Amino acid sequence: MRYFTDCKTAEELKKAYRTWAKKLHPDLGGNAEEFKVMQAEYEKLWERLKNVHQNAQGETYTKETDETPQEFINIINTLVKLNGVHVELCGSWIWASGNTQPYKDVLKSLKFRWAHKKKAWYYHSEPYRKRSHRELTLDEIRDMFGSQSYSAKAEEEKKLKAVV
Repeated sequence: MRYFTDCKTAEELKKAYRTWAKKLHPDLGGNAEEFKVMQAEYEKLWERLKNVHQNAQGETYTKETDETPQEFINIINTLVKLNGVHVELCGSWIWASGNTQPYKDVLKSLKFRWAHKKKAWYYHSEPYRKRSHRELTLDEIRDMFGSQSYSAKAEEEKKLKAVV
């Protein structure tokens, strides 16, 4: 394993994939061949780790998933290109907020749904069943599952500062 050496859960693997996609994606100045090698490694490792998950407290648990590696790859490859959209991974959920209005149709085509009270789009591969009637805030979701964020605008600002 060259790219995903320390991944022990599906969430860690997804976070690592997103990081590598930002660096290696051909549309963002990366090498197409390296990107293909990284994707192949992700797909291979996904089959092993797809049912191993971790919560925010670091506890590992097993849960069956129907998600394919290609679904996640397609979503991340599309989201990486959307300027002004803040992307956040919370467990096995993907949240998109910020300037999403111009990309409404794109998000719908990726099977994202709008969470009116949270003012954000979300994606989850499996049907989700709430066990209570209580509405969770995004901060509560972050506390439960952990969170890793990315904003294309923030990445562009880092590049501009490095040039200046």
